[in-house]
Amino acid sequence: MSNALRDLSEAGVSVWLDDLSRERLRSGNLAGLMSTHHLVGVTSNPTIFDKALAEGDAYDQQVRELAVRGVSVEEAVRMITAYDIRWAADTLRPVYDSTDRVDGRVSLEVDPRLANETERTVAEAKALWWLVDRPNMMVKIPATAAGLSAITQALGHGISVNVTLIFSLERYRQVMDAFLEGMELARTNGHDLSRIQSVASFFVSRVDTEVDKRLEAIGTDEALSLKGRAALANARLAYQAYEEVFASPEWKALEAHGAKPQRPLWASTGVKDPSYDDSLYVSQLVARNTVNTMPQATLDATADHGEIAGNTVLGTYEQARADFAALENAGVDLTDVFAVLEQEGVDKFVKSWESLLNELSAKLDESA
Repeated sequence: MSNALRDLSEAGVSVWLDDLSRERLRSGNLAGLMSTHHLVGVTSNPTIFDKALAEGDAYDQQVRELAVRGVSVEEAVRMITAYDIRWAADTLRPVYDSTDRVDGRVSLEVDPRLANETERTVAEAKALWWLVDRPNMMVKIPATAAGLSAITQALGHGISVNVTLIFSLERYRQVMDAFLEGMELARTNGHDLSRIQSVASFFVSRVDTEVDKRLEAIGTDEALSLKGRAALANARLAYQAYEEVFASPEWKALEAHGAKPQRPLWASTGVKDPSYDDSLYVSQLVARNTVNTMPQATLDATADHGEIAGNTVLGTYEQARADFAALENAGVDLTDVFAVLEQEGVDKFVKSWESLLNELSAKLDESA
């Protein structure tokens, strides 16, 4: 084992796991990772829950009880997922307390079918916040156009928010604006700002996957030489934008009332291209006040042989802009890339959500 995860933590990056299941909780695996892998948070999504429900018997007893009660499949999904989120939140509560409520966080996603409906997303966020009833829970809201207002309103109700599916710098700046507006609304509504936490989940590996595919289609030597550069450049410029916004007078005024900054969270950090280093999106995105939420394989790879050489973001902005310019000159339409990725992200979560509903519906029928 290397000391990479310890070094990552000491460099100001919070190590979160992008996976959650009843079996992981029941076996004590999550608590174990907190001890051995410097783990201080967990994220989940419909795909993760769909996979968890389909494997093993950890959910069977609760499914039988829900079947006896005759609840709808939608209610059953929420009862099952909320149970896991509460359990994880309680497991991570000591971290939440010891980090002044910054880490020790667990995220639960709103129904992804509501991605383009602001009012229903806000209502769902309030319902999940009430249902889980843990101060270290975060509600995940997608950064669609409709989601931006929902983010502001949810924060205004005192709800901690994990903003998900951010791909472009333009949308990320809109997310930060929505956060500032939401915190100001929360202050107006009389909430304790120090208890509201938010992260902005900026997706990484999917950017390289889409851009590399387009570079291969272009096929020139110039284009092929740019493979693997887009995702890091995009994330690094996002961090520069974060530095700018959270040095602004508008933010300083909120900070004076106890608000904590919305940290950038590097999501989708599992490497898709096997020719790339398996901890690429960890070792090359080291910066203070960030979160890296890793799938188990990436967490293990980093723990086993990762190398953390200090901050790898500061001082990279000029090169990142040059990489973006080179990609555009080579014929990659980055605006289109980000639009495609956002739509694909929503569509994938909707597909997983529907698969989760179908899987649970079948289990309820079997148990009835």
